[in-house]
Amino acid sequence: MTLQIIRNQAALATAGLLLAAAAPTAYASLDAETAPAPTRGTPYVETQLFFGTERPDGGPAVSDRQFMAFVDKEVTPDFPDGLTVQNGRGQWRDVNGTIEKERSYELILLYPVTAAGANDRKIEEVRRAYEKAFGQEAVARVDDRTRADF
Repeated sequence: MTLQIIRNQAALATAGLLLAAAAPTAYASLDAETAPAPTRGTPYVETQLFFGTERPDGGPAVSDRQFMAFVDKEVTPDFPDGLTVQNGRGQWRDVNGTIEKERSYELILLYPVTAAGANDRKIEEVRRAYEKAFGQEAVARVDDRTRADF
């Protein structure tokens, strides 16, 4: 019986050494620099728009109801396939150098890379319409290439 215990302990020790030796290799394959980029999905553009709600003239902040009415009128007709709106809190330095902190909205649009040219004009129209309707200095825009699978 003692011989069996020694054999079991030796087998466990060997297995532990093998696992320990293999662990750095397994973790190394998760390194972002060496891991291949995922190829799932179709090439898309993700556009994020950031809408502030405080009005520079001191008027009442843009309400949820006003913002969603704006989305329904100005965004949905040109992007009927879908969009995402998220609430946020943000800050930025205005043209006078004042740091403004305000409630904000993030609008996310996903569209095929092949539609990027046509959508650029539509997105710029949305930005200008919001600035005009709510007296904003700017609507921030971020574009990024991604892959999407629906």
